[in-house]
Amino acid sequence: MEKTMAHHVTDADFATEVLASDKLVLVDFWAEWCGPCKAMDPILEQVAGDLTDTVNIVKLDVDSNPSTVTQYGIRAMPTLVIFKNGQPVDMKVGAGQSRAQLVKWLESHAA
Repeated sequence: MEKTMAHHVTDADFATEVLASDKLVLVDFWAEWCGPCKAMDPILEQVAGDLTDTVNIVKLDVDSNPSTVTQYGIRAMPTLVIFKNGQPVDMKVGAGQSRAQLVKWLESHAA
């Protein structure tokens, strides 16, 4: 079954997919070996469905895309970064957020 989850971005298309987006973009900096990252996947899926009109959710594999990771100083996984108008405006590190907390956080920036 095809997931509704946001697609994956890379160093190569980050500028196009994230920085040039006219919508709010939540970037999930994750890694295949990261258990907490995988724990966040179902929550991010639900949020992507809830906010499909206002927010794009994309995933960036930190191991395959070192240039973007370095550019934004990502040191821990998962790290969620909200981009608005091409700029990072907020960040959460770790996997402790509930669906409701994430929706509220995103909506506070979408307004």
